[in-house]
Formats: sequence, C-alpha cells, structure tokens
Amino acid sequence: MFILGTICCRGGSKGVPGKNIRLLNNKPLIAYTIETAFGCKLLNDLIVSTDDEHIAAVAKQYKAHVPFMRPAELSTDSASKWHVFIHALEWYEKHNNVQVDYLVDMDVTVPLKTVADTEGAVNMALDNTETDVVITGYEPERNPYFNMMEVTPDGYAEIVKKPQIPIVTRQDAPVVYSLTPAAYVVKKAALYNYRHWSEAKCRVYPIARNRAIDIDSEMDFKLVEYFMTQQQYAEQ
Repeated sequence: MFILGTICCRGGSKGVPGKNIRLLNNKPLIAYTIETAFGCKLLNDLIVSTDDEHIAAVAKQYKAHVPFMRPAELSTDSASKWHVFIHALEWYEKHNNVQVDYLVDMDVTVPLKTVADTEGAVNMALDNTETDVVITGYEPERNPYFNMMEVTPDGYAEIVKKPQIPIVTRQDAPVVYSLTPAAYVVKKAALYNYRHWSEAKCRVYPIARNRAIDIDSEMDFKLVEYFMTQQQYAEQ
C-alpha cells in the first residue's frame, strides 16, 4: 500500500493575493499544511505541486519536496484539480518507479486542520475499500431540508430539498455536511474512472467546524488568525 501526500497550490490567487505564502501568525500559510503532512505517519511521501517559483521556494524552506513545476495549462482559474492530481500521481510514479494506491491532497487554505483530521480521513478510506473518495466536512449552520431556499424560474422561493412532509425542527432534518478541502483521499482508480470526485462513491469524514475554515477572503484570514491567537492564549 503506497499513499502519496500532495499539496497542490498555484500562484495568482485573487480573493487573497499571494495567500499561499502570506504570513499567518508569523508563518507562511503553506507551512502549516507542510508541518501537518509531515506529522501524518500514514503517508509514504509528500510532494508539492505548484506553478509559482515563490511558493516552491517557501515550500523548500520548510523541507517539502517540489519535484516539478506544474504545467501552465493546469494552473489556470478554470483548471480542474482532478487533472492536477493525475499529473502529480503520474509524474511521481514515473520518476520513482512505484505504484500509488491512494493520493491524499491537503489544501493550504485550511491551516487549522490537524494530523488527526488527515489520518482519520485516510483510515476511513482504508477501512471502506469500496469507497473511491473520502472528503473532510463539517456540519453547517444551514440545512437544505430546513432553512435554505432557492429561487425558482417563476421568481418564488422554496426549500432547496423539499420533503413530502415539511420538517419543522432542525433536529428532524437529515444530517448534511459542508465540505472543506482539509483532506481529499482519492483511490488511484477513481482518478481514471470518473471525470470528477462528485461522480465517485464518496464518504465524508467529519472534522470540527473551527478547524475547517477555508481561507478564501480577507475575513477568513482574520478569522483564522483570531482562532490561532485564542489557542495560543489558552495554552499559556
């Protein structure tokens, strides 16, 4: 069993310019994910896939392996990360003469994830071999069966997931998860059998909501800084 860890991050972020190497609590954002990945004993190796020389340089400062620069066609806003995974896996297999069984991608933008979060997702995949993809997620404050609405073509609004019998309390609604890219555990075969993870047999590995924050805006950045500050204060 060979499990390849990947950290896939490109340059050119628009929501938070330069966010992948921006200092967060005096440390580059990417450093948190590198350190978490190194703590995961289930990973056989770790590589960083990026198109940006500055990101690559910072990753190397934190002892991560950056064996190639990602091709331009896989570094655009519209490029599918599924294809980025395939490129990283195929490059690794070709240059290391190994067969990868699972790819575990850990997104830089979720710096509060823990080793336990990542290893829990990996173990869920290993314990359920019929599963193609395990994704981390958290229970959100809104539920499409209870308090989320969509506007129909005629201009009216209705519950997103409208059951035959109305659900009148949140506790009676089916459990749903909001996905967070803390960890994607993907069986190698799934990368070739499906066009996208959403077509595969998936499971969700739940993680704490405060650790699932995905930095996509300045507000997210400040929120993560706040949680880190509070955690440090509590540990003093």
